[in-house]
Amino acid sequence: MPAIAVVGGTGKLGAALARRWVRAGLNVSIGSRDAVKAADAAATLSAEFSRPVGSGSNAEVARAAQILVVTVPFAAQTETLAEIRPHAAGKLVVDTTVPLVPPKVMRVQLPPEGCAALRTQQILGEGVSVVSAFHNVAAHKLATDADIGCDVLVFGDDKAARERVVALAQAAGLRGLHGGALANSAAAEAFTSVLIFLNKTYNVDGAGICITGTLTEPG
Repeated sequence: MPAIAVVGGTGKLGAALARRWVRAGLNVSIGSRDAVKAADAAATLSAEFSRPVGSGSNAEVARAAQILVVTVPFAAQTETLAEIRPHAAGKLVVDTTVPLVPPKVMRVQLPPEGCAALRTQQILGEGVSVVSAFHNVAAHKLATDADIGCDVLVFGDDKAARERVVALAQAAGLRGLHGGALANSAAAEAFTSVLIFLNKTYNVDGAGICITGTLTEPG
């Protein structure tokens, strides 16, 4: 697996994914707007797993990696993508952005582009392979070593790029499933608001999704 930069890697989702990938033996660097904060997070992971973990600003880690995983809140999406855009050409960008607009986070509010993933592709341009994933898994559960039993729907216009992100999901201990074109990301992004509603209504500790039925791996 090529080097992975977790952009926004000191946030809850980014930190949880980074930890799981370091535990799996992958080459990970943690990025943040605050390089000192990123260095502290990397040092903690390095000590826990006795493995080197890189760190730096979001732009610095994006420059050095081949896979960029964007794990920032929707409000920070545009600014963060502008930071990494000079370093994203020809690379795989994994977008985890969910368009939650406080205070009504239990209401679906997709952006004018159709979904956050399509906005990412629009901002980064055609020379970047954008795949979206990890929308519907609770970060606080990912931060543990437990088997979550949650599926990850992976969206992208290029099947080979989706395959790489399916492998990333598996490395994190999750089942990654092809969800089709990047535009289909709207379904998973919107469903996050539904899951938040379910959490509150039914007092669930981080509801997720699991696709039923016997699935045959695509050829």
